[in-house]
Amino acid sequence: MNVPASPTSGRTRHPGGTDRGRGLWLLCLIATVAVLCMLSLVIGTRDVGLGEILGAIEGKVETIGEAAVAMRIPRTMLAVLAGAALGLAGAIMQGVTRNPLADPGILGVNMGASLAVAVGVAWFSMSSAYSYIWTAIGGAGLAAVFVYAIGTLGRGKATPLKLALAGAATSVAFSSLVIAVVLPRNDIAGGLRAWQIGGVGGATFDRLCHVVPFLLVGFALSLLSARKLNSLALGDDLAAGLGENVVLARAVAALGAILLCGATTAICGPIGFVGLVVPHVCRLLAGVDHRWLLPFSALGGAILILASDVVGRIAARPSEIDVGIVTALVGAPFFIWIVRRQRVKEL
Repeated sequence: MNVPASPTSGRTRHPGGTDRGRGLWLLCLIATVAVLCMLSLVIGTRDVGLGEILGAIEGKVETIGEAAVAMRIPRTMLAVLAGAALGLAGAIMQGVTRNPLADPGILGVNMGASLAVAVGVAWFSMSSAYSYIWTAIGGAGLAAVFVYAIGTLGRGKATPLKLALAGAATSVAFSSLVIAVVLPRNDIAGGLRAWQIGGVGGATFDRLCHVVPFLLVGFALSLLSARKLNSLALGDDLAAGLGENVVLARAVAALGAILLCGATTAICGPIGFVGLVVPHVCRLLAGVDHRWLLPFSALGGAILILASDVVGRIAARPSEIDVGIVTALVGAPFFIWIVRRQRVKEL
């Protein structure tokens, strides 16, 4: 396997090659998030005006428009948080595994969380918000360990190609198990099937309050791992030679990604391809230095989920298309392009 380039070697290979250029792109992403948040508040089954938006922000629900905006505010906040979590988790997983195909969905992490939640609901009558979150995080962690264990079997270490194959097989197997668990339970099948598609509809401030602490810890662990991921990008031997504890660095970064994936899956369902698409696009803007790539990926993920949610509302008025369907339509062709672009020996 080729040794990846140094985190500082990409400065002349992308538009934002200097810190100033990256800073400008960062401001552009922040502005895009702000614009999409406004569109998310305005667009829906009923379009609203600025006065109704301001009234809803102040807590007023005197008109139908203000009531509609009041419902869209937590939905918009959830879209930002979920997108940032999945985009950041994807960048972390690609950095930890040094695998361009790494993604919470492709590596089976999201589906592990889904299977754990399905088992909890069907077999143990799980209902509280915290039990959903803890169960999803536990399932995501066990799935990550399981995929890594399979990837280490056979000759050599857990190579990126072996991890990708193990993750894809695990994801398919877990998806079948979810169906097997849910199918006999007609009383819960409809709700779990809708949740499995992945979306941000039905968000409330109460649900956000339950999940935010877990996301904040995941964000902190992930962002604090940026320098360690730069060291790991040089290769395990060189990173160890520079004094880095390779096992601990990987474990901390992976824990941050698992918290983000598990908590997001618990509240939104398994939304795929965000963690695959966003980091690749952000590398074109920020390069391979994780100190820039991670915040870029968080903002990029928020942009993708917000845009997908807005498009889903417009495309099927007065109904809606769930975010998970829109991201799949965007991500599947991108995944095929990545596979065709990468030579197998480079994986």
